[in-house]
Amino acid sequence: MEPALSTSQSVGVALAEGVKTPIPSRICLVTLGGELFAIDLRHVREVFELESVTPVPGMPSTLVGVANLRGTVMPLADLRPSLGIPSTTSLSFVVVVRHGQQQVGILIDAVPEIRTIHPDDLLNATSRGLSESRPFLSGLAKIEERMSGMVDVQKLLACVEGGLN
Repeated sequence: MEPALSTSQSVGVALAEGVKTPIPSRICLVTLGGELFAIDLRHVREVFELESVTPVPGMPSTLVGVANLRGTVMPLADLRPSLGIPSTTSLSFVVVVRHGQQQVGILIDAVPEIRTIHPDDLLNATSRGLSESRPFLSGLAKIEERMSGMVDVQKLLACVEGGLN
């Protein structure tokens, strides 16, 4: 009878054969204008209820102002115009996203939900024509029976800094 492989030995065999097991990802789901968006959980710092916005003259159009987050001035972005979503209601919550040293608060409708998704549930942005119309979305994720735009935080921060609409 052959001895059973230990976990490290079985992983070594799989790696030696070049077999990659798809790794599920954790995402934060948010709603904005009734649409569902997903953000890689590694980029989400926190979520808070918005109490007030202080407008700052001369900011890019995407930035609506700043909020005080425990003594830190947090720039706030309203992505609805960039996404072609009507700005008919005020937004109550903020999800703080970060990439490297850059961070921004994104105004959202609803408190997010945390989920695990599998690589099979992801579609590339170029396959759906998203890259031109919504430049900071990297693709789509299938969440139950709905499609969700996957937010590329690095591209989002570049768009916010550049003041793109």
